[in-house]
Amino acid sequence: MSAVRAEELAVHAGARRIAGPVTFTVSPGGSLGLRGPSGAGKSTLLRALVGLLPRGLRTTGAANVLGTDVVAAADLPALRARAGLVGQTPVLFADSILGNALFGVRHVLRASRTQLRVRAEAALVEAGLWEEVADRLDDPAAQLSIGQRQRLCLARALALDPALLLLDEPTSALDDAAAAVVESTLLSLRGRRTLLLVSHDREQLTRLCDQVVVLDGTASGAARQHPDTNVHA
Repeated sequence: MSAVRAEELAVHAGARRIAGPVTFTVSPGGSLGLRGPSGAGKSTLLRALVGLLPRGLRTTGAANVLGTDVVAAADLPALRARAGLVGQTPVLFADSILGNALFGVRHVLRASRTQLRVRAEAALVEAGLWEEVADRLDDPAAQLSIGQRQRLCLARALALDPALLLLDEPTSALDDAAAAVVESTLLSLRGRRTLLLVSHDREQLTRLCDQVVVLDGTASGAARQHPDTNVHA
C-alpha cells in the first residue's frame, strides 16, 4: 500500500489552473521531492495533500494520503495529526523550548504530563536538537538561532509521531551552516519516515529523496510534470 498517491492532481483558482497536474506514488518510508521555479505551484500542491489550501482554491484529480481521500475532504483534521507540515520560515509560539515542542501533541494525545514530556524530549533527540537545549528547556524559544528554531519546528511535528512529513523549503531561510545541520537531520529520518520535500535546490533533492517530480511554471501559471534524473512518477 502506498503512503501517498496522486493522480492528475491539480489546484485551481476559479477557471485558472495554478498547480499541476501531477501523478506520483510514494511508498511508506520513501521520499519524494517537488522541484521547480517560483510560481510553479510546489508549495500549493504540498498543502493540497493535507487539505490546507486557502479559501477559494479547489483541487481536481485524485489524492490518497495515508488512506485518506483528500479531494473528498474526509476527516482531514485526523489526517493532519499523522502528516506533519513544516514550513519555510520557523514559526514559534511565545512559550518555552519545551512548550513549543509540546504544542501539537498535547492537543492530540491524551496522556499524563510526564508521558507528554517524554514524547517531546524524544522528538527533540530525533530532530537533532536535544544536546543543544537539554539544559534550558524552560528558556524562551525566541532565544534560539534560526537554524535551531527550524529544528524545533521539526521536533514539534515529530512529537506527533507522524507517518508522513511534508517539508516546504525547510532550509531556504537558513545560512549554509544551519542548512547543513537541518539537512543532516532530514537524512537521518530518511527511510524511517515518509518524506515529501519541496525545494528549488536540485542537489539537495538528489541527496534527500528517492524520486523527484519537476514542475515548470508556464506563462498561464499552470505547471507541467517532466522527467528528472531520478523521477519515478
